[in-house]
Amino acid sequence: MQIFCYIIYSESIDRYYIGYTTDINERLKLHNAGHFGGKSYTSKATDWLIFLLIPCESVEQAIFVEARIKKMKSRKYIEDLIKYPEMINRLRNDFNK
Repeated sequence: MQIFCYIIYSESIDRYYIGYTTDINERLKLHNAGHFGGKSYTSKATDWLIFLLIPCESVEQAIFVEARIKKMKSRKYIEDLIKYPEMINRLRNDFNK
């Protein structure tokens, strides 16, 4: 079973969302269908697209990576993850320390 930390993006609200899943296609459908309820962050849009997938070795690592990205509270940091793949490697390696 492959697990991913994922970042999705909505152009209509110009926002990112970070989570983790074993089935990104199903998760994306659920986000776009408003499955998580009217008060959920992703219910504000229906045009979520995959921005970045980070393969992880375990659920624990995926949770760690997700928390680290959220802790940064930075749009620039999220966008830099695409520009500088070595940042992703550092994130995953930090879990193993």
